[in-house]
Amino acid sequence: MAVPKRRTSKARKRQRRSHLALTAPQTSTCPNCQATTVPHRVCSSCGTYKGETFVEVD
Repeated sequence: MAVPKRRTSKARKRQRRSHLALTAPQTSTCPNCQATTVPHRVCSSCGTYKGETFVEVD
C-alpha cells in the first residue's frame, strides 16, 4: 500500500483547497417592493414573482 514519503506542507495543502472557498449568494432587488431577494425565487417580503402574487404575506 502506498504511503506518503514526506509530510504535505501547509502551502501545498492550501493551494489544493483554494477552489473550495465559499462565495456569497447572488442577490437582486424585487421590482415590486425593492427588497433584496434571491434571483428566480418568490420575494419573501411581498410574495410576488414576475408581477404575479404567489404567496399572501401579512
